[in-house]
Amino acid sequence: MMWISVLTAAVAPGIALLTYLYLKDKYDTEPIHMVVRMFLLGVLIVLPIMVVQRGLQLWWGDNPVVFSFIQSAGVEEFMKWFVLYHFIYNHTEFDEPYDGIVYAGSISLGFATLENVMYAFLVPASFGSLVMRALLPVSGHALFGIMMGYYVGKAKFESNGKKRRNYIIVSFLLPIMLHGSYDWIMITMRSSWIWFIIPFMAVLWVVGLRKMQRANSRSPFRFLKRDEEVKL
Repeated sequence: MMWISVLTAAVAPGIALLTYLYLKDKYDTEPIHMVVRMFLLGVLIVLPIMVVQRGLQLWWGDNPVVFSFIQSAGVEEFMKWFVLYHFIYNHTEFDEPYDGIVYAGSISLGFATLENVMYAFLVPASFGSLVMRALLPVSGHALFGIMMGYYVGKAKFESNGKKRRNYIIVSFLLPIMLHGSYDWIMITMRSSWIWFIIPFMAVLWVVGLRKMQRANSRSPFRFLKRDEEVKL
């Protein structure tokens, strides 16, 4: 049936990216049920986000800067950050820096997946448009989640209180600025957006992959793993 194919095409990118982030956890992979829980929380925040965004749109109108950085990026990234900070930051399973990336990515991709499903069914979507959404909005949400999770992971294991607060602030503001920039490019550069968004996304991927490597390199379990390998 056609709707099954559309649903699969809409869901697959988010699941694939989440699987990639999960498998990149080199030293102490997170319990599947915790990752799924965060993914589902990301799905659940879609409705309240839509309600708030609609209210702000009626209040403030469609100014491109306001829409990009406040109505879209500000609301969405705040809700993701709120879930990450209040539901998982102090959890015992959050026991290494890379966990921030896994959990933030889970929340972001839960949101992006339902958003993609809604787009696929509410807007006449071709295979090509779904591929473009996989390469741009869905992967964009994953990358914003990586940035958020990286700095939340740094804050979690930082003993200096001032630095910890700074990392928390960055974990909130950086995804908003990146997401807002993405939206602003897409809204204001209707005929030439592709020339700006491709290098923008390429830089984000390079930086994001480096953040993942750095987070893994600070895992407290990396030495334990090496010791076990030597004993074997």
